[in-house]
Amino acid sequence: MINVDISNIWGSVSLPDLLALEKEVSAAHAALTDGTGIGSDYLGWRDLPTAEPTQELERIRKAAERIRTDSHVCVVVGIGGSYLGSRAAIELLQGANRNVGKGKGDPQIFFAGNSLSTRHWNELMHLLEGKDFSVIVISKSGTTTEPAIAFRALKWMLERKYGTDEANRRIYAITDPVSGALHQMAEENRWESFVIPPNVGGRFSVLTPVGLLPMAVAGIDITEVLQGAAEAKEAYNNLRSFENPVWLYAAVRNLMYRSGKAVEILESFEPGFRMFGAWWQQLFGESEGKDGKGLFPVTAEFTADLHSLGQLIQQGERNIFETMLRFDAPEQKCTIGSDVNDLDGLNYLTGKTLDFVDEQAYLGTLAAHVDGGVPVVTMDCGELNARKMGELFYFFQLSCGVSAYTLGVNPFNQPGVEFYKRNMFQLLGKPGYES
Repeated sequence: MINVDISNIWGSVSLPDLLALEKEVSAAHAALTDGTGIGSDYLGWRDLPTAEPTQELERIRKAAERIRTDSHVCVVVGIGGSYLGSRAAIELLQGANRNVGKGKGDPQIFFAGNSLSTRHWNELMHLLEGKDFSVIVISKSGTTTEPAIAFRALKWMLERKYGTDEANRRIYAITDPVSGALHQMAEENRWESFVIPPNVGGRFSVLTPVGLLPMAVAGIDITEVLQGAAEAKEAYNNLRSFENPVWLYAAVRNLMYRSGKAVEILESFEPGFRMFGAWWQQLFGESEGKDGKGLFPVTAEFTADLHSLGQLIQQGERNIFETMLRFDAPEQKCTIGSDVNDLDGLNYLTGKTLDFVDEQAYLGTLAAHVDGGVPVVTMDCGELNARKMGELFYFFQLSCGVSAYTLGVNPFNQPGVEFYKRNMFQLLGKPGYES
């Protein structure tokens, strides 16, 4: 179980404040469990984790193995929740540089359809030159602009490179079970397809084929991911008190917001954390940012961002709080050596491990920021592996639902997302958007 430490928040809120919130948090959790809260049509994510192997899971594994066998590259096409979860898991578990040196048997994984940048597209075209590749396209509708443009081009490239039949064998669709343009294309072309459950929203879909198929292609043990999530489901749903880390985190977020904090910064000392932060940012930003409410979610990677955001965190406006994630040190150690001239002044660290230095940097940062008036929540997450990944996904999804209901908003809709699309479609001259 993740250990949530709130010992460094008491300068901003008090223990009576926290205890007074217990009934609200309890009611929010009950609304999620009972399906009585707003947006209850999208609670399917609660029951996704399973410790038992299923036919669908076996189909995902077999599809992933085919991709690994016949492709140097797998391109995952999707935007928002359609790609952030799998990319978060891949980069946190395998590193942001995991594509270096990969090929058939362990393909490179690139993501497309999450921007409209010509430079990004040209870079992908260069990376695909001379390589066998397959495409996983993820969309409930198949008409979302960014991924639809990317998929149209990639489908054409596959057909030109391999011919229609082989191209169809290399396309894997993850979409709505009964309707939508992508569902229709998959049916007509007999693509291997997987279902996005209708009662699971995009940002809560990481434990469906949306997240599991790309993870499996990367070589992540998705059985372990689901096992970790299943254990989290059992642990975090059955404990109904502030001994539950989910309750504690959700309550503290709301207390901070009510005390005038406008920004939460989620941080880790792992460079592979950036995309997990992006997944968390969408989860909480899109779930809570409505009705004129919501903390602004920001992510940072330390120690790198201590040399950029550190000054603002230390001495800027006191409208922020931090949530720091820590993981156990890996088994393989890196020891600092000596230098006869010691011009860099590092000989005092000779024989120390890099983990030791990292731990002191964490403790020093924590003390400095707390002394600077920034409340800090720390999360000891334990060993970083596939099972922990599943636990983290379920922990934050449940925390998000509880926190949003405590805030008094619907966690499962996103009406504001459509406004930019309407303006863009009108400017592009899309039929039906002329005025």
